[in-house]
Amino acid sequence: MMSPSLMLLVSLTLIQDAEPAELTIERLYASPSLNGPVASATRFSPDGGLITFLQGKAEDASVRDLWAIDVDGGEPFVLVDSRELVPEERELSEAEIQLRERARISGSGIVSYDWDASGDALLFPLDGDVFHYDLETGVARRLMETEAAETDSRISPSGRYVGFVREQNLFVQDIESGETRAITSDGGGTLTYATAEFVAQEEMGRSTGYWFSPDDRHVAFTAVDESPIPVSYRVDIAGDGATVTEQRYPYAGEANVGIRLFIENIEMGQRVEADLGEDSDIYLARANWGVDGRLYIQRQNRAQTVLDLIAIDPETGGGVVILTERDPAWVNLTNDLTFLEDGSFLWTSERTGFRHIYHYTADGELVDEITSGEWQINAIEGVDQDAGRVYFSGWMTDPRQRQLYSVSYVQSGESPIRITSGAGWWSGISMGAGAQTFLGSYSDPATPTHTALYDASGQRLRWIEENALDAEHPYFPYLENHITPERGSITAADGTELHYIMYLPAGFDPDQQYPAIINVYGGPGVGRRTRMSWGSLEDQLFAQNGYIYFKLDNRGTPDRGHAFETALHRAMGGVEVEDQLAGLAFLQSLDYVAGDRIGIWGWSYGGYMSLMTPLQAPDAFAAAVSGAPVTDWALYDTHYTERYMGTPQNNPDGYEQSSVFAHLDGWETPVLIMHGMADDNVVFENSTRLFSALQENDLPFEMMTYPGQRHGIRGEMRGRHRTRTILDFFDRHLQPAD
Repeated sequence: MMSPSLMLLVSLTLIQDAEPAELTIERLYASPSLNGPVASATRFSPDGGLITFLQGKAEDASVRDLWAIDVDGGEPFVLVDSRELVPEERELSEAEIQLRERARISGSGIVSYDWDASGDALLFPLDGDVFHYDLETGVARRLMETEAAETDSRISPSGRYVGFVREQNLFVQDIESGETRAITSDGGGTLTYATAEFVAQEEMGRSTGYWFSPDDRHVAFTAVDESPIPVSYRVDIAGDGATVTEQRYPYAGEANVGIRLFIENIEMGQRVEADLGEDSDIYLARANWGVDGRLYIQRQNRAQTVLDLIAIDPETGGGVVILTERDPAWVNLTNDLTFLEDGSFLWTSERTGFRHIYHYTADGELVDEITSGEWQINAIEGVDQDAGRVYFSGWMTDPRQRQLYSVSYVQSGESPIRITSGAGWWSGISMGAGAQTFLGSYSDPATPTHTALYDASGQRLRWIEENALDAEHPYFPYLENHITPERGSITAADGTELHYIMYLPAGFDPDQQYPAIINVYGGPGVGRRTRMSWGSLEDQLFAQNGYIYFKLDNRGTPDRGHAFETALHRAMGGVEVEDQLAGLAFLQSLDYVAGDRIGIWGWSYGGYMSLMTPLQAPDAFAAAVSGAPVTDWALYDTHYTERYMGTPQNNPDGYEQSSVFAHLDGWETPVLIMHGMADDNVVFENSTRLFSALQENDLPFEMMTYPGQRHGIRGEMRGRHRTRTILDFFDRHLQPAD
């Protein structure tokens, strides 16, 4: 196999005689995607003979179709063309919009799908309905013909039912007979069944509120009562008017929803309520059916310092605590609970400071600590129970990489074996039956994402999407100007090593001085900005427009161990700012950086950091762009904010110092503030309060608002406009005058 760097060298050689194309904003957002065709949501069919995946259309990358490929050979083919099935989709319901926004799903067409247990059919949402696709006949039929939209549609494990939520109630439809039954009927108003509440979707990574048992006998489902949360009136301003939306937003320190959990015997129609404990102010973080027929739930206390794993009897609703995790800062959630055939289970924990794998009996007795050391598990990916091996993704030597490893869970003390190759980033790993094969996607700084089928030793068996960077690739005309970032590290004030990447501008001359832009996120819970992957082509755009483009992973970000992340505990806007200022000092120490022409920008937490960093170093930056910023953490939601900050009631000084408003006496940097005017995550009030405070204090700023847009700015034309606005702002403030 040719190395990625050699492939890039060969590609560059092929275009030496060709005129290099200029990377423009227009082309960056046009189709086909410059990243090439990327397979997402890759899965094996239940019999293992077919691999399915989603892929955007060549003529419009935002519209996805369902593709398939035979494991044994042949070319990929379109299984379901979304536009042939539905030429023009109807407008999404508010519930669908919110679900997609929470899941960070953009685009249209087939955005998710589900196999039935037999492998004879697939299920997918489209056009506000649920479609059932028969593999043998190639016919897709609508399961419901209703005006109301169905959300969270899924096939039950044994393939007997389709579950879905309609008008705040849970329904199941018998696939064979077509009979639909309402599991609940009194949902409405502030009561919603089987739907993940706002913070579960946005912050816990739990997108559903119902779970079928493996034998299809039972379905567990939530009942969420939003009445404890006061109504907030959010004005969603669109291009053609405004809508006043009632939103029960759970602000930090205020009330959460009331949540209950029920288990219904579908055939008998009998229901029990699960015992979630005496404390009602809790989070239902996870629910999984075990091989012993019990429902295992993960319950967090409000402070998120305690996580209990509880086994629930589906016939009585009674529960027993199997194990408990505690941490003085917070306990991070995972999806790593993995049951084995003998009833025991694998579990991961950060109790030693780094996430590792543990083996427990069915009763919660520790059998063995499977992995240990100052390195990090990302996720359990699969188990070969015949060989007694568990497969996991993570890093052992470099947190900027992600690899797949395996280790024995029956032979104590074995060192993990690395399965994947390359100095890059593996994602989308899906293990086949018995963990004998896996699907995986890989990229590195010289290699756009490609996806293939591999055996358990890491040997590639066949391509799913090679995405070769050859003369046919959409990015090929731009390769000659492609800039590979430099990588390095600096030292934080406490001696911690901090990693950075830096793009040098096109035509770089070390004897000249260039303006620089720091692109920042900086918050907890979001992966490494310096990862060894293909990267965003927007980074290329800034570098090719004459900027040094710099990214630094500060303390408080994940994947470097729990202590690295909890450095910001109860004091956001502290160590993160300190580390970004260390990055600024490093840039200013470089002879080829114009130290008085450095800007900073970011979105969401990065928008917050793009305000807090210049405010705490008023003379340091020449310009800043803040996108969708939190300006006061009391305006953000309970589960996220309280995990890191506590509540405004028990940490008033922390909230005060972490607020942008406490630092306005340092407002000297030219700032552009951008925000979607229908943002229901970082609500628009964060920016409007800042606008008002700046105006009241006669402090200058610029703003760009996006009517109808939520936390992400969607669509090709708006994406172009957003990027052009940012680049134009920096050009005005950082580039030397003619």
